[in-house]
Amino acid sequence: MVYIEDDIHCEQEGPFGTFADALAELRRRAVIAWDLPPNQAPCTSWRSCGREYHILEYDERSEIPRLLRKAHVLDVSAKGVVWIEGFEQEGAVGAT
Repeated sequence: MVYIEDDIHCEQEGPFGTFADALAELRRRAVIAWDLPPNQAPCTSWRSCGREYHILEYDERSEIPRLLRKAHVLDVSAKGVVWIEGFEQEGAVGAT
């Protein structure tokens, strides 16, 4: 199973069918203003905070899901949208 996680606020959303599906959702979020849901940070200092989006993929074939991939993909804040260079390689199977 694949999830999007805001690493700053420990919020996960999903599941998504594939890494590509989660990436498509982040592309959608990248065109939404930083101060509107789902990009608006949930904390009281949201005006000076932001989102640090990662895509996580878990192997759920065992009782305890094991993290297979974790890729820092996108940051969204008042400073703008930043796509993380090289996230495709971070997303390779077995990379954590």
